Amino acid sequence: MPQPGVDTIAAIATAQGCGGVGVVRISGPGINYLAQAILGKLPVPRHATLTDFKDEADLVIDQGIVLFFPGPHSYTGEDVLELQGHGGAAVLHMLLQRCLSLGARLAEPGEFTRRAYLNDKIDLAQAESVADLIEATTTEAARSAVRSLQGEFSAAINQMVAELIRLRMLVEAMLDFPEEDIDIVDSTHRDSLLHNIHSHLQQTLESARQGSLLREGANVALVGRPNVGKSSLLNRLAGEEVALVSAIAGTTRDVIRQAIQIRGVPLHIMDTAGLRVSQDEVENMGMARTHQMVQRADLILLLLDASTGCSAEDLDIIASFPKDIPHLLVYNKADLWQENSAETNGIYISAKSGLGIEALRGEILKLIGWHNQEGGTFIARERHLIALKLANHHLDRAVIQLSHPELFAEELRLTQQALGSITGKFTADDLLGEIFSRFCIGK
Repeated sequence: MPQPGVDTIAAIATAQGCGGVGVVRISGPGINYLAQAILGKLPVPRHATLTDFKDEADLVIDQGIVLFFPGPHSYTGEDVLELQGHGGAAVLHMLLQRCLSLGARLAEPGEFTRRAYLNDKIDLAQAESVADLIEATTTEAARSAVRSLQGEFSAAINQMVAELIRLRMLVEAMLDFPEEDIDIVDSTHRDSLLHNIHSHLQQTLESARQGSLLREGANVALVGRPNVGKSSLLNRLAGEEVALVSAIAGTTRDVIRQAIQIRGVPLHIMDTAGLRVSQDEVENMGMARTHQMVQRADLILLLLDASTGCSAEDLDIIASFPKDIPHLLVYNKADLWQENSAETNGIYISAKSGLGIEALRGEILKLIGWHNQEGGTFIARERHLIALKLANHHLDRAVIQLSHPELFAEELRLTQQALGSITGKFTADDLLGEIFSRFCIGK
């Protein structure tokens, strides 16, 4: 039996509900004891074995496949046992309780992946990509998460860190021998390394911005006067009737949110109440929420009636938009008024017939900052963007301090520290707790 305090963890690794297969995953030094008690023996490593899972009375709980992965060659770097039985809630609960009764404890959210990180099986960026792959809502997001899991993001960071180390070694050598004449070759080499690092950092930051879009999506607000076709456009973009469409002004009283995707990029479309002067208290409440949603949007689509163009009321609406949020004028019902389609800046569509919708999709992606990159992108989180921006800030300051070697060296150190926080080289324990607490239990 494992000694008291030995940390062996167990959890159901498959989603809640009924399924054909359910998995209980166990990791830690107590695997041998648990296997002997539940299976009668320790399985052959890396061989799928059909066997019975037994309780304390030697009665069969379930029959299934067992897989044993000895450490360090396992997901967590520890001994890992996977019991793959039938996916019923009751049988999985009985199997998990059997593991807990034998001395294992219930794993915390993300604890298996946290152990993989702590045992140097993966770095922190790869660990986060595990959760991002599970939570991916589009094909592009899933592919980008896989690229991060395979280490593409980490490789880009590690390459910059390696270049920074070479630069810092050169700078330190120049500092250590101030009495020696600094060869012009050293200064040229220093400037070349600095330029390369800055170029790589800009490329990585741009890829991270794209990856953040794939992970987080963008909020797009549909705004305009009543009866210009906001709800019809929402239905057209969603491909289904998610909002009521009526000729009666003020039909939409509250914000209607719908998740869609355009070319693999997730978007959160918000259909808002029509903006006008009204004596209806409920409608006014809806318009107040419209203004709140506009403040949180990444892009505002102002819908206009192509037959009337941009009116004085529309200009007032535009004037109320936050200056730092991009907006696009979208003229609806253009199938009825195509002769006016070249007179005003904006894009012309018909939510009813589908005219111009594909062009609108492309313009939306452009305005939120999405563009396809050669070789694809990698998934990125907000903390990655913050770290990359901080690294870029210190590198810019380093350029300013070129004539002050000590300050130059310090800015390079801070640049490396910011980059290291992405892969976990410089990461506080409280941040690790925050990251892994958001994982699902069993992963």
